Amino acid sequence: MIPEGAKVFLVDDDPVFSTSLVRLLRAAGISAEAFASAREFLAGAVAEGPACVLVDLRMPEVDGLELQDALDRTARKLPVVFISGAGEVSDSVKAMRAGAIDFLTKPVDERHLLEAIERALSEDERQREERRLRADARQRLNRLTPRETQVCHLVAQGLLNKQVAAELGLSEPTVKAHRQQVMSKLKVDSVAALVRLVDLVRAPPASRPR
Repeated sequence: MIPEGAKVFLVDDDPVFSTSLVRLLRAAGISAEAFASAREFLAGAVAEGPACVLVDLRMPEVDGLELQDALDRTARKLPVVFISGAGEVSDSVKAMRAGAIDFLTKPVDERHLLEAIERALSEDERQREERRLRADARQRLNRLTPRETQVCHLVAQGLLNKQVAAELGLSEPTVKAHRQQVMSKLKVDSVAALVRLVDLVRAPPASRPR
């Protein structure tokens, strides 16, 4: 199922193929936009909702694998589906190891293409939700004072109040008061929830399973 407001970008230097594919996608009810080069795409692509990129492997200046690498270094990290008439096994392996959703060859089977697009858009939705949760967790943690932050991280490590008190040179009642403030400001009702929130900010963004 294609998410509402989804958009598919196509990056291919073959204008005939691009026009045909954009027509196919729009006929399937999918918003699509074509770019003739990787540089043009990177400079002009805008997506507010779920999105993915269909990328030709062989292109002048910046090829598909280089574009995939460039996208991986951006904050959005749009999922990539490769479409190529010149793909070799080594290229497809390299693309998939780098996180590509699929590697299709021309002429493209419409059913396989739409399935790959659905998976790519689903992956983008997952990444968008992860970024939202991570930003929310970071915003909540930023509400803490420096002392509350120290208490928060020690509690998240599994230390008891008396152990936190010894670590920070505080009294146990003071630690208990800080801990209550931490739980209130972070809007969590258990140590387990606190640990999950702290880990969400600490851990690197999860990549798509490969």
